Amino acid sequence: MNDRPSDIVWRRDEIESPCVKICVLQPETRICLGCYRTGDEIAAWSRLSPEARSAIMAELPERAKTLPGRRGGRAGRIARGT
Repeated sequence: MNDRPSDIVWRRDEIESPCVKICVLQPETRICLGCYRTGDEIAAWSRLSPEARSAIMAELPERAKTLPGRRGGRAGRIARGT
């Protein structure tokens, strides 16, 4: 195993998770910009059945399309010329 110590904290072998360690909720939709789950789904994830997690996972690609694009970060600064 070649995990960094900080990655061991994030790994949950018993639960498939879409977490990508970018945990920011979009203010209007309350959907995480990293994994596209709602705050409630994130909070309940460890208690959900495999079927419930699979159902949420199936919805994530469509949710991603509904969120506004990110404005910040390096790409945003380059686009603004700053």
